Amino acid sequence: MGFSKDFIWGAAAAAYQIEGAYNEDGKGLNIWDVYAGNNGNTRFNEVGDVACDHYHRMKEDVALMKEMGLKAYRFSVSWARVIPEGVGAVNEKGLKFYSDLVDELLKQGIEPIVTLFHWDYPYALHRKGGWRNDESSEWFLEYAKVIVDALSDRVQYWGTLNEPQCFIGCGNLVGEHAPFDKLPARDLLIMGRNVLLAHGKATRYIRQNAKKKAYIGYSPIAPAYIPKDNSKEAIEEAKAKTFSSDGDRFVFSITYWSDPIFLGRYPQDLLDQYGDLVPEFTKEEWELVTEPLDYYGANIYYSSADKHGNAYPDNWSQGVAHTHINWVLAPEVMYWSSKFIYERYGKPIFITENGMAEHDWVCLDGKVHDTYRIDYTHRYLKEFKKAADEGVGLFGYLHWSVMDNYEWAHGYNQRFGLVYVDYATQERIMKDSAYWYKRVIESNGENL
Repeated sequence: MGFSKDFIWGAAAAAYQIEGAYNEDGKGLNIWDVYAGNNGNTRFNEVGDVACDHYHRMKEDVALMKEMGLKAYRFSVSWARVIPEGVGAVNEKGLKFYSDLVDELLKQGIEPIVTLFHWDYPYALHRKGGWRNDESSEWFLEYAKVIVDALSDRVQYWGTLNEPQCFIGCGNLVGEHAPFDKLPARDLLIMGRNVLLAHGKATRYIRQNAKKKAYIGYSPIAPAYIPKDNSKEAIEEAKAKTFSSDGDRFVFSITYWSDPIFLGRYPQDLLDQYGDLVPEFTKEEWELVTEPLDYYGANIYYSSADKHGNAYPDNWSQGVAHTHINWVLAPEVMYWSSKFIYERYGKPIFITENGMAEHDWVCLDGKVHDTYRIDYTHRYLKEFKKAADEGVGLFGYLHWSVMDNYEWAHGYNQRFGLVYVDYATQERIMKDSAYWYKRVIESNGENL
């Protein structure tokens, strides 16, 4: 069966990680602008003030996307660049940047995929309580309206939120991402409710007001447990673990963020643990949260595993293959995650992020020979193709990332890109993986 003729091949990036120009042309501050360089929050207190300078080099970067044969490019909009205070006056220069980006992509034959939110929450709204404030879903709706009204005459593919597990879990439970907070379950449950409502309100607005036919989804992280063998019992055990809400770490689970949207209910094990602490939705709010989506945007890099104190996790062993960011090489997760999620939620799987961090450098011949990235991507795509062969509905695949960039709390230490970026000079060099990926796209994955 393989990949369908309309399968979407592309790559992705996020505003804060590549744009730079953090205080130019009327842009407001976001929580990463404010907190990233403080108190060792990020490696060497590194920040995204300049990053890849994509704000000034957009046309050059789109030309590289064209050269590597991308059919689609997923980017996020910086909320504070468009609405500096989060609500209220629109910064027309900021909005124009994204309009120009869409125009340039279409000019080069590349489909734009817009993600409304990829972690860079406006600082002005954070000061008002951020996602803990029950007005936050309305703030998000106001922002979504501006973007949809401006871009939907040319944009068809939309994502509402990227990885709520990370911007709530990493940012507000374990304190590893901005705003670097450690909050109790009561606050996290309130935040989760408001995030789900924000997603629903934005989805409804896109569906009812987009000027072109809209394809809408959102992108949680979606790692599965890999069965220990192919027995029915092992598969059912892995599936049960994959869809556990994981106790006090519920904000990192798949089901906390997906069951309400696709099944119209909270996971039962969450309700069993937290009872009345779990905020209710009214009937009208449930209708918002469950607004129909066109795809399940899954960000998949590694497999899930049980952890045992100071011992190795289940998917780790001495000398196990792992990437520069210490994620275990586990290509089978692409098959099992896609299979499990498709069976549970019934939506075609769009891999909106997959890729690997590596120690990349420019070799003596002036090229970047990232053989491990090619091998990694080849392995993961073969498993994704296997899922297609077994009848799992697939929507597309987006490599993370189109270029090396600011890797959040890790700063500039890891390189994920198909394009090498020299941060001192802003020189770009297409890596070997970019040329390899171009051939994969040209063959629609038949050469894997």
